[in-house]
Amino acid sequence: MHKYSYVALALCFFSFILWVIYQANTGQQTVFFQLVAAIPYGDKLGHFCLFGLLTLLVNFSLNFKTLRLGFTQLYLGSVLVSTFVIVEELSQFFIPNRTLDPLDLLADFVGILTFSLLSVYFQKSLEE
Repeated sequence: MHKYSYVALALCFFSFILWVIYQANTGQQTVFFQLVAAIPYGDKLGHFCLFGLLTLLVNFSLNFKTLRLGFTQLYLGSVLVSTFVIVEELSQFFIPNRTLDPLDLLADFVGILTFSLLSVYFQKSLEE
């Protein structure tokens, strides 16, 4: 797949996440929220999958660019998604229709970490 295809896919997926956040912030109900509510731990699974997949798409889009922080290297995409997640989750404290839930943040970060590790696998596969 061409690099610009990953960029377009990442932007579309990010737009979808922004739409979901808007729906939740304004207290609207969607079929997605009903589906998530019907699945045991659906909310946490949703956080894991949404932000994990976004991480993978952004890492592909940025051609697996990394940042060196001390003795470690992190994918720029993973850092960007993590920053967005922290801001979005903490903003829920100020939104009446939302609840700040540390377990949501944990699910987000487990997804980001898992899909960052998948990024390592895909990067190595593409280099071969």
